[in-house]
Amino acid sequence: MTGRTGQTGQTGQTKVMFIKGSPIDFSKIRKVLLIQLGDIGDVVWTEPTIRAFRETLPSVEVSVLARSGFGELLAAHPDVHRLFDVAAVKGGILAEIVAQSALTGTLRRERFDVVFDLRAGDRGAVMAWLTRAPCRVSLYYPQDIPFWRNSLFTHIVDPPPLETLHLGAAEQTLRIVREFGIDTADRSPSLRVSAEVAGRVSAILRESGIEAAGRWVSVNPFSRWSYKEWPHERWIPVLDRLWEQHRFAAVLVGSPDEVEKASQLVTRLRGPAFNLAGKTTLTELAGVLSLAAFHVGVDSAAPHIAAAVGVPTITLYGPSDWRYWAPPGDRHLVVAPADECAPCYQKGCEGNGRSRCLEEMPAERVLDAVEQMVRRLAPGHTSQ
Repeated sequence: MTGRTGQTGQTGQTKVMFIKGSPIDFSKIRKVLLIQLGDIGDVVWTEPTIRAFRETLPSVEVSVLARSGFGELLAAHPDVHRLFDVAAVKGGILAEIVAQSALTGTLRRERFDVVFDLRAGDRGAVMAWLTRAPCRVSLYYPQDIPFWRNSLFTHIVDPPPLETLHLGAAEQTLRIVREFGIDTADRSPSLRVSAEVAGRVSAILRESGIEAAGRWVSVNPFSRWSYKEWPHERWIPVLDRLWEQHRFAAVLVGSPDEVEKASQLVTRLRGPAFNLAGKTTLTELAGVLSLAAFHVGVDSAAPHIAAAVGVPTITLYGPSDWRYWAPPGDRHLVVAPADECAPCYQKGCEGNGRSRCLEEMPAERVLDAVEQMVRRLAPGHTSQ
């Protein structure tokens, strides 16, 4: 099926285009499930959609199904009724169904009225179908989608083309629910750190010596995808400058796979530096980031979390489009290559996993952003 065909319906001020299904009367809806099986950043950017339900339909209970561990970022969110985890399973759709049988039973007992699958993947579609919810909603994806996917949903919506190309990553989920009159004016994600997590974070900072270090910035030089990384040695003059001229210690964060790389970088710095890579849970990472003076790093999960807990950020972008993914607002700075080919949306030049635009980007570009951020944080500065 191609083009915008199907039925239209009116909900509030929103004209709904249905490829499949008809308008839903949300005045009768009690329980909604949002299926978000994307990466950590996708979970963070789903928060405005959760908030949109509370602002538009405050009596509706909203639950979230996310990949194992990722949903814990939303554990302290006052508008999330329940969180459900789906574990990664190898072996195809049949193996997925068998492995998730217990979860399927739990979801069915919840008796959700409406389920929104917020991604284009097969697993989310199958999980939506297995809930047996009477209304199961997905976005219309015209390309690269299995022929059977649409059959698992009762409603397929096709939003009108975006008038503005770059409205931010929150649009990836808001544009689905907006078709039913559910919306928020604030597209900036906001995450909370519970008192329990804050207590654990305080202990981590005390035991690691960070608590006694004075002012510090959080740093994520590493990404799950190497084509998003800036050469590691370029971080040395940046972090040395932060200490020698501004007395900011460096706290490196990352995954367990990045412990050794972070350790190697820490030992080469002239000022105090701390390696927390692999030493925090996801919620503890949010707690650590919330206490930093600001965050600086490459395009990965950490900048999204840092911005969502209220910390100013400096983020380095290469192949990915900062106009879509960067945290909104003038508290956040972007460093991007001057190359005309960036952003190219590719996984490295010629698909080799390496991005020349980042490899050749000089340290001066990042140092300039750091100086600008430090000036903004200075007492009496009011342009934030």
